[in-house]
Amino acid sequence: MGVLSGRAAPKQYLPLAGQPMIRHALATLCATPAIANVFVVLAPDDALWPAAQMVALGPKLRVLRCGGEIRAQSVANGLRAMAAELGDQLEIGNDWVLVHDAARPCLTVAMVEKLITEVGQDDAGGLLAVPVADTLKRAGEDDRILQTVPREGLWQAQTPQMFRHRTLLAALDLAPQVTDEAGAIEAMGLSPRLVAADASNLKVTYPLDLQLAAWILENRAKP
Repeated sequence: MGVLSGRAAPKQYLPLAGQPMIRHALATLCATPAIANVFVVLAPDDALWPAAQMVALGPKLRVLRCGGEIRAQSVANGLRAMAAELGDQLEIGNDWVLVHDAARPCLTVAMVEKLITEVGQDDAGGLLAVPVADTLKRAGEDDRILQTVPREGLWQAQTPQMFRHRTLLAALDLAPQVTDEAGAIEAMGLSPRLVAADASNLKVTYPLDLQLAAWILENRAKP
């Protein structure tokens, strides 16, 4: 099962390699055999959702118009809505969910399958991530270096992040201000597994990121 988080925002609908950005991630999730359902969480008043361009992704894809004001609210609302839709299908043992950012369009089926395989049945769940390679500086006043932060043991979190439905929902109720799902799980005292990914699973944040994502997608498709 998969849950794609994201409120209605122009960024996720920007054109990328001939398609709306959000469609690339959806196509990957829908193409992953182990994922039974893909739910897109949108704001109730989202008028930009390109429904006609999503039809070809097949019956796995469903839209939930229950997005909240912040990420954690959108994910929690989506978890509740998907439970209402799935009913008994969401039983213990079959209750894993993957939450993915709409702004990470370069996800591959291989990355998703690696996450699912390595997390396995670990009740703490896990997430894709990459070890920090650069030297990190903490800034003080006037953007001057306050200190150098040791990078040993530091990872940059990515998505998807994979957890049991009930555990994640309880965690988000406990820690609703977190910036990612793993943070909520950590607040419960659990330690999610870090699954090594790579930098191609980038998040589109700045204009240059969109160009880089287009290059990755276009060159990945070449033989």
